[in-house]
Amino acid sequence: MTVRFSDILGNENKDPGDTLSSGKTPDGSNAAGTSPPGADEVLSDPGRADRYGEAVKSAYQALLERALEVREMVRKNRDISPSPILSILHDIVNRGLIGELYEYAMSIPPDRDLPSHIICVTIASLKVGEGMGYNIKELLRLGLTAFLENVGMYRIPVHILMKKGKLTPDELAVIRNHPRVSAEILGRMGNAFQWLAETALHTHERWDGSGYPRGLSGDQIPEAASIIGLIDMYMAMIRDRPYREKFIQTDAVKSIVGIEKGKFPPRVVKEFLNQISLFPVNTYVRLNNASIGRVLSTDKNQPMRPTVELLYDGRGEKLPKPVVIDLAASPLLHIVGTVDEKDMG
Repeated sequence: MTVRFSDILGNENKDPGDTLSSGKTPDGSNAAGTSPPGADEVLSDPGRADRYGEAVKSAYQALLERALEVREMVRKNRDISPSPILSILHDIVNRGLIGELYEYAMSIPPDRDLPSHIICVTIASLKVGEGMGYNIKELLRLGLTAFLENVGMYRIPVHILMKKGKLTPDELAVIRNHPRVSAEILGRMGNAFQWLAETALHTHERWDGSGYPRGLSGDQIPEAASIIGLIDMYMAMIRDRPYREKFIQTDAVKSIVGIEKGKFPPRVVKEFLNQISLFPVNTYVRLNNASIGRVLSTDKNQPMRPTVELLYDGRGEKLPKPVVIDLAASPLLHIVGTVDEKDMG
């Protein structure tokens, strides 16, 4: 299926070369102009990469290149081109790569770099949107917004972003102003992309009115903004930050449906749980036979019985080779709890 920019923008103006099919710029070149480290190079367990096809790894690499390109464009005050981003997103959606790409992205050890965070937010948002029945046009809009909604963060001084102590009121004001900066940057794309700027402005608003920058609530907030906002919060929680250590993924999910209850629309939270699961991909779990493994994939129809890669046996000894087991097909085994990666030795 071919989707043109005119379909996504909601107008009849066709942009030259706007058929979405590849991860290249219209002239076929690498728009980033550089060759950042490949995803495989940062995997702590090279064997993990072998489980995924070249289409998945290439899609991740293409997103990484675009994210780095966007960062440089914002820092140099240059206009952002949506064409290469939409091209990659279309390829991902059209080829049915969302689920597998999400698992692959979550298998890569996280860092504090915003581009890698953006990729995870984008893919996970697409995963939730797909679960909610979004059509291809809606998914492309959702994905593009997720990819660009935090561009205003690139204008925040590094000393504020990396500060370990409590932020001053002035520093907090700078952080809370970044949605407006993002909207201003994206608004320069022209009238056809005002929906993008507007949705990005609202991703930090909350259903109960506790968000910013406008303090909107309920149906005043676009659903796509709520999806991205929830995923952005979740991904931030499970990553180390200068001022705190990361949450165990299961604790982050519990916090969102418990402590943070009411901050997002029930329909969005429900699908988040369906797609991300109480035992998210890359969570370390202990089974009833005392073995320990890492969640590889989840099934919303059996959320308590994911596919697990066993790493340690019941005696706590590391297996010479990981063993993949589908708990849905193993009725005698079940998860009894989660394990903090720091405690695994």
